[in-house]
This record gives sequence, structure tokens and C-alpha cells, in this order.
Amino acid sequence: MDKKNTKIWPFLAILIVIGIIAVLGIISISWFPRFPFRPHERPPENIPGDIEFFYMADGVFSMINIALLISLLVIYIDIYMKTRSEFTIGLIIFSAAFLLNALASTPLIAGVFGFQASGLGPFVLLPDLFTSAALIVLLYLSVKY
Repeated sequence: MDKKNTKIWPFLAILIVIGIIAVLGIISISWFPRFPFRPHERPPENIPGDIEFFYMADGVFSMINIALLISLLVIYIDIYMKTRSEFTIGLIIFSAAFLLNALASTPLIAGVFGFQASGLGPFVLLPDLFTSAALIVLLYLSVKY
């Protein structure tokens, strides 16, 4: 096999895993007309936009971030097993810390423990959106080199 063809398979596998997790996240979030942990009341009128949409989108992006971070963690562990580099240990710690951050900041996890949406509107979605963009670039560079 050509070396270029063998490098594309891990990238395609990661994309497939991310796609499956994103689809499962969308299905699990849209399963309920409202989140089961939130009371059935309308948000205050001073919150612009549909607050449920922003929290559902944040849940999807959180799950995508978790999938990306798990992929990065697996790649870095594989690189460490091959090279035994101290820098790779730092990358493993970095990705593990961000994985814990992504797990803790997922709206679904907050809802399981009884906390409700705070009414941040689109600003609840922006951090996970930017994190997703950064993780995609990091994953691309990790797979490429």
C-alpha cells in the first residue's frame, strides 16, 4: 500500500466516530421536547432568541468536543508508546484535562445534577464552538504528522 493511503485511514476512522457521536448526541437531545431536568416554564421575556436551541446546540458541540478529545487522547497515547517523548506526556495531560473540562461543562451533565440553564443565550454556545474549531485543527495536525 502507498504511504499516503495508509495515513488517510485513521483520519477517516476518526471522522466516522465523530459523526456517529454527533448523530447520537442530536438524537438523544432531541428525544425530549424539553430537557427532562428543566421545569416546563417559559424563560423570561428579556432573553433574546430561543434559549432551548442554544442549550441543545451546546450539548451537541460538547459531545463533538468529547469525541475529538478522546480521539486526540488515543492518538497521543499511541505516539507516546512509539516515541516515549516527554512532550507527548504533556499532550496527554493536556487532552485529558480538556476532556474533563468538556465532560464537566456539558449541559446534559449539569442537568443530571439538577442545575438549570442560566439564560446566557448564544453566549452559552460560543465557547464550545471555538473549542471545536481549535480541536479540529489540532486533530488534523496530529493525524497529518
